[in-house]
Amino acid sequence: MTYKYSMVIQWSQEDQLFLVHLPEFPWQEFHTHGKTYEEAAKNGQEVIDNLVEMLIEEKQPLPEPRILPVKPLQVA
Repeated sequence: MTYKYSMVIQWSQEDQLFLVHLPEFPWQEFHTHGKTYEEAAKNGQEVIDNLVEMLIEEKQPLPEPRILPVKPLQVA
């Protein structure tokens, strides 16, 4: 299942990997990684799915997804 949670993917020169941070699940700075951006995104979605499943099984509330403003962004 796909959940609407944020995923921040950034390149780590030190690790030579794309690191994945999940802002709605802040108890760990980085949750997964990938050699390519696509692999990192796939791994990040798997971690989100697993975290949501774990929270549901433990009858814990799911975090609220961070939503971008409804107003369209303007590019200067």
